Amino acid sequence: MAEATTYKIVEVAGTSTESIAEAMRSGVKRAGETLRNLDWVEVNSIRGHVEGNEIAHFQVEMKIGFRLE
Repeated sequence: MAEATTYKIVEVAGTSTESIAEAMRSGVKRAGETLRNLDWVEVNSIRGHVEGNEIAHFQVEMKIGFRLE
């Protein structure tokens, strides 16, 4: 019988002035500093702050799943 895996899910918001992808990387990297066994990410929402008719800051709200030991 195959072993079942159980996950815990946390919600984080990653931010970046560079891009959506960098905001995601930022959030996952920070979560990885205090959590082990990160396994997947799901984006819930994407927002941006506008200054002078340009996007100045990206914010990505996401769920991150990690395997319980």
